[in-house]
Amino acid sequence: MTSNPLTHTRAEPPTPAVLGPADAVIFDLDGVVVDSFGVMRQAFLIAYDEVVGHGEPPFEEYCRHLGRYFPDIMRIMGLPLALEEPFVRESYRLADQVTVFPGVRELLADLTARGTRLAIATGKSGPRARSLLDRLGLLDRFDHVLGSDEVPRAKPAPDIVLRALELLQVPAGRAVMVGDAVTDLASARGAGVRAIAALWGESDEAPLLAEKPDAVLRGPQDLLALLPAPEVTRPAR
Repeated sequence: MTSNPLTHTRAEPPTPAVLGPADAVIFDLDGVVVDSFGVMRQAFLIAYDEVVGHGEPPFEEYCRHLGRYFPDIMRIMGLPLALEEPFVRESYRLADQVTVFPGVRELLADLTARGTRLAIATGKSGPRARSLLDRLGLLDRFDHVLGSDEVPRAKPAPDIVLRALELLQVPAGRAVMVGDAVTDLASARGAGVRAIAALWGESDEAPLLAEKPDAVLRGPQDLLALLPAPEVTRPAR
């Protein structure tokens, strides 16, 4: 992956040794499960050149809005919505360059073995997210995969997390969300779900840490230590 153009900081709030039990984990996709930053950059630059065609592509500004639905980012930045078509086209074309972050496959397998229910709540559209996960052999790891086009309001509104909870049939207090953007944390908290910041991707850490997430993870496997395994009830003799 290309180096992150954004500045990182190492100062962070303390993370509890144990966050408490969770029957479900809701993940953001890009920057948490999959390493797609390089593809995202290429797709944005090509789309900008095709539609706008002049000036320096404002990719760093685009990065500050990651986690939101692409059309919402275009509105915020004052860019033409027509960028979406070439951006999506190039994202599909370059999808074979997207990889799974080290440790994520193992984490998903461990959570599944515990009986934890899993969902994706992403700023991508649902079809794009499911296509990518299927290509990577991860689609069947998740009980549900939700995109921003499948709820009334995209992140930072809580709609996508609330819908995930509804489909998972898990109360908010028994779920956590793992995300790499301020919008993920806001969406989780709006739904009453504990918000965990993932710092192994390309996001700028400072805004994430300023939101005081319930926990901070440096690597995927750190999540297992935060969420105690369900107790096994032994039958009476």
